[in-house]
Amino acid sequence: MFEIAPSILSADFTRLAEAIEAVKNGGAKVLHVDVMDGHFVPNITIGLPVVKSIRKATDLIIDTHLMISEPGRYAVEFVKAGADMVSVHVEADQHLQRTLTAIQEAGAKAGVAINPATPIESLTEALPYADFVLLMSVNPGFGGQKFIPTMLDKLRRLRQMILDRGLPVQIEIDGGIDGGNIAEIVRAGAQFVVAGNAVFGGGDAAAAVKGLIEKGTEWA
Repeated sequence: MFEIAPSILSADFTRLAEAIEAVKNGGAKVLHVDVMDGHFVPNITIGLPVVKSIRKATDLIIDTHLMISEPGRYAVEFVKAGADMVSVHVEADQHLQRTLTAIQEAGAKAGVAINPATPIESLTEALPYADFVLLMSVNPGFGGQKFIPTMLDKLRRLRQMILDRGLPVQIEIDGGIDGGNIAEIVRAGAQFVVAGNAVFGGGDAAAAVKGLIEKGTEWA
């Protein structure tokens, strides 16, 4: 089984509550929130106040992806704001074990995010402390990018690494996912699939979520 995690980065922020309700009606149980600081990635999005507002507006699982420098300074604050899942980048955190443990102790699932060109071997020591890995299938910072084809093989290798070590770590994937590739991605081992433009780009977010779930279950 897998879960669709619609990314609000592609939603209309002037109608965010309606967008969240729409994806819930479509069958989504997880809401993906991209936090960017303009330093770790070349874009600035949202922060703690918006996460707090989203928490008041929905009972969906809030999955917060911190694309920020020094994520250890803020990770627990996002849990306090209402995030149920928080991922930090292996490329950005020099004290990854400490940050992951702090997220878990605060009551949320802890994830390690990894960029397309970063080898999965960089996760070797962090995996036992993580609840999930967020595999980026585009370079982070902007929505609407195309899926990098080589990330499919990277997903398979990551899944095998986790299985070989007997760890209960789940895999999330984010970037360029749509109805044309979701089945193959789920088949390769993704348990959480983030989708932005594929959900919010066509005008009917509920129908888009339903469509992605149907496509994904072709190989689930």
